[in-house]
Amino acid sequence: MSNILVARDIMKTFVTGNNRLNVLKNVNIEIQKGELIMLIGPSGAGKSTFLSILGGLSRPTQGKVLLNTQDIYGLNDNSLAGLRNRKFGFVFQFHHLLHEFSALENVMLPVMMAGTGKKDAAEKAKKILITIGLGSRLSHRPYELSGGEQQRVAIARALINEPDIIFADEPTGNLDKQNAEIIHRIILDFNKSFGQTFVIVTHNEHLTSYGNRVVYIDDGNIKTIKKGSQA
Repeated sequence: MSNILVARDIMKTFVTGNNRLNVLKNVNIEIQKGELIMLIGPSGAGKSTFLSILGGLSRPTQGKVLLNTQDIYGLNDNSLAGLRNRKFGFVFQFHHLLHEFSALENVMLPVMMAGTGKKDAAEKAKKILITIGLGSRLSHRPYELSGGEQQRVAIARALINEPDIIFADEPTGNLDKQNAEIIHRIILDFNKSFGQTFVIVTHNEHLTSYGNRVVYIDDGNIKTIKKGSQA
């Protein structure tokens, strides 16, 4: 398989007054198309910061992120935002759904922002929501959905533009065991059935076991990379 995303010599430094905090220190990684990568490590190790840099959400202090050989941080802010919408999907611990919109409308938004007409966007959103078991909840607003259902809508929203990579930061961190397992299976199904690439920050050992690779980050460095079991 070929590399889809490469991070080279990534550094991230936060400056407060006279204090400098080096959160990431010359971190490198190569991600292949179709991989399921888990980022693990202690709190404050730099995992979420690294994920946000890989996903084009936070510019590094130094280094490059190459998407199919294109340096994403060589783009201006508007071009980078467009690339994120077309090429990347994001899932966070909290779903960040728009409460005034239905599940269907929440999922439609990214594909409509990319230029798809309303009718086609609705059909595409409906199909993906049915695939993840929410076909009977299309018209429900977030407050009418359970926490697990809301997170499934968030995953559908991330998938709708058929992104090159989905970045997920503790996607099951706010869910009970049963709902977390549903999310795990959705991720694994899309990875295996459709070759969807995922990079996931997690403390969940069960989710970690599904990864092709488990990347351990501590003190701003990648300490170890090992194979997951693909349960």
